[in-house]
Amino acid sequence: MNTLEAIAQRRSIRKFKDIPVSDDIIVKILNAAVQAPSGKNRQPWHFIVVKQDQRAEMLRLMRAGIEKLKAQEVDTGSSEWTARIMEQAPVTIFVFNANEEWVERERTLGDIFSNVVDVQSIGAAIQNILLAACELGLGTLWICDVFYAYQELVTWLGETHQMIAAVALGYPDESPAARPRKSINEVTRWL
Repeated sequence: MNTLEAIAQRRSIRKFKDIPVSDDIIVKILNAAVQAPSGKNRQPWHFIVVKQDQRAEMLRLMRAGIEKLKAQEVDTGSSEWTARIMEQAPVTIFVFNANEEWVERERTLGDIFSNVVDVQSIGAAIQNILLAACELGLGTLWICDVFYAYQELVTWLGETHQMIAAVALGYPDESPAARPRKSINEVTRWL
């Protein structure tokens, strides 16, 4: 499979088979992630892989965070559905910005610029995870609903750095059709 084929074939997977993913495959995928371009070569990514028995505690905390917000009458969107998807996936990779602590503080324009550059670089690393997994026959789901249990999860993971997202990973148990995309003419202006 070439790069353009992987881009065209990649889908967000929400149903996974109950088949473990080997550490060797996870390492291949993470090796692809760290090959992503990064602004100023800062390589800001940091990954935490959760699998096997640790998944139960991850899910308990995810659900506890969601329930806490619901009790505060916060709209938690699709987070409960996402927790069910995470429950099926044999692996969840949490992605952090190792260059940014998640604390309230004054930020200079330079701080803001550096953080934006780092987050863009991490987005490229996540895309590499998705494409490498696709090529290796695995499915993925890029998850931002982990923010509904942000404090619970980062505390459990022992992280003080900025959590960017998580990626559910496993062998797909569905083959969804491509989602509609806007045409190039709708999203491009030529000068």
